[in-house]
Amino acid sequence: MKRIVFLALGFCVVAAFPLRSMAKTVVELKDAQGKVVGRAIIWDAENGVRIDLQVHDLTPGEHGVHFHQVPKCEGPDFKSAGGHFNPEGKKHGFDNPDGHHAGDMKNFTVDAKGNADAHLEDADVTLKDGPHSLLGNGGSAIVIHAKADDYKTDPSGNSGDRVACGVITK
Repeated sequence: MKRIVFLALGFCVVAAFPLRSMAKTVVELKDAQGKVVGRAIIWDAENGVRIDLQVHDLTPGEHGVHFHQVPKCEGPDFKSAGGHFNPEGKKHGFDNPDGHHAGDMKNFTVDAKGNADAHLEDADVTLKDGPHSLLGNGGSAIVIHAKADDYKTDPSGNSGDRVACGVITK
């Protein structure tokens, strides 16, 4: 009887903690003045990555968010992050027949107090090795834009200025 209980308990532990790695990358997000305005927690999922985005002190409303190709976040405009992460050279936007960039993600909403706790995903990137890795070539960046992404206009969905940025590296 003890052996059956032990085996059942062991199975429950294995089921609760799968053998594959669930390493998470934590990215600090800063505004144009260098003030920390939140963080993004990124981890590999079955398809792509998942992102928990927690921000504060941003303008209320809908904002675009994208992965960018260069691991630099030099203010005040964050142009140092380069264009959207786009290893296949596609156009921008989920609604663009020639798109979309691997770094394109759905918009999120900041509440009236300037806060957001968003759960996002991107099925076209990974933290594992390969051409779609956010960690390849030294890393990448995650950028929050001033306005919502329209999901079709190339190159950035008319999402406006870059208002927050964080570097993604190993």
